Amino acid sequence: MIEGWVESLLNWFALPSNGLSTVFIVAFLSATLVPMGSEPAVFGFIKLNPHQFWLAILIATVGNTLGGAVNYWLGRGAKRAVAKDSDARYLGWFRKLGPKTLFLSFLPVVGDPLCALAGWLRMPFPASLAWMAAGRLVRYVVMTAVLLWVPDSWWARLLAPFTP
Repeated sequence: MIEGWVESLLNWFALPSNGLSTVFIVAFLSATLVPMGSEPAVFGFIKLNPHQFWLAILIATVGNTLGGAVNYWLGRGAKRAVAKDSDARYLGWFRKLGPKTLFLSFLPVVGDPLCALAGWLRMPFPASLAWMAAGRLVRYVVMTAVLLWVPDSWWARLLAPFTP
């Protein structure tokens, strides 16, 4: 029974049949504290549909930014749940730089917690969301462009030592 459910879920996420909705969901989930990356889904979709490059980048950016917004609100809610208001001194740089630090929220490992920390510190939500979106947009454009426009023969040579 569980195997059938997992198989149907995996079939639903298959890029050719669901396309942009898959890109959105994977980008959204990967921006939350779920440990996964959205780049393979975005790259795969764009590789299959190069004419939809900018649309896929936009959808992935929106999904990933909304996932970051969820982390922001989780952090804000966690702040309310904690009785005492004790911010560590090492958060001073984060407060000093403000929402601009969320441009780095696209980074692996530290990016998602940065969004939660922004909520914890009650940084202005609109500015935080804008900086999250800017960083994520730049990441998707750069990573996907590099993956698409580097010749396949170069990738084959680069990956040759790792293929059996």
